[in-house]
Amino acid sequence: MMLHIPAVLSPEELTYLRSRLQEGEWVDGRKTAGGQSASVKNNLQIPPDSPLGRELSTFILRKLGTNPLFNSAVQPLRVVPPLFNRYDKGMSFGAHVDNALRPIPGTGQRIRTDVSSTLFMSDLDEYEGGELVLYGPSEEKVVRLPAGDMIVYPTRALHSVTPVTRGSRWAAFFWAQSMVRSQEHRDILFDLDQTIMNLMSRFGPEDQEVLRLTNVYHNLQRSWAEL
Repeated sequence: MMLHIPAVLSPEELTYLRSRLQEGEWVDGRKTAGGQSASVKNNLQIPPDSPLGRELSTFILRKLGTNPLFNSAVQPLRVVPPLFNRYDKGMSFGAHVDNALRPIPGTGQRIRTDVSSTLFMSDLDEYEGGELVLYGPSEEKVVRLPAGDMIVYPTRALHSVTPVTRGSRWAAFFWAQSMVRSQEHRDILFDLDQTIMNLMSRFGPEDQEVLRLTNVYHNLQRSWAEL
């Protein structure tokens, strides 16, 4: 499932984050890439182990913790702290697949990368090109979202970032290991959860059918979750 989550960041939060990133040291993005990815990657990143990288990653993680759509769709167990990238004119990232396992810096832990997320931080009129392209078995999906919006998609998808032809495209990106390994099961839980929320707003949390569906949701989650 590919999910567009709007307004993850408010305009005020975007202004703060962008001002902090403007002060940061940007380095060659290939330093965080795997073998295949490094050969097609041409961008800049904030070093993840820098004080600024850790500070802004923590800021984003706190926002994600309170975002109901992200938590409903991803069912996160562990999240790699967000990284921050920048594509200036002429920069791109060719078709690649992300590593199946990634370390969580400073913890000695590795996660299975089930779900990828890109949080756009540049206004659409600030750059041209720079589309995120997801390659499916029968079609390509092109993603270019307003600043503050986020796209969530299965990490198994082959993807690329097209060349920026004007301006500069900034974003945060990260991976999550879900409590629910199966994408199909995550999709079912997400659809069920959204249906329950809609019915609850119409009929109230004590409605018997809402309660029955809520019970089904938790029983499925109990059956499918891996902790």
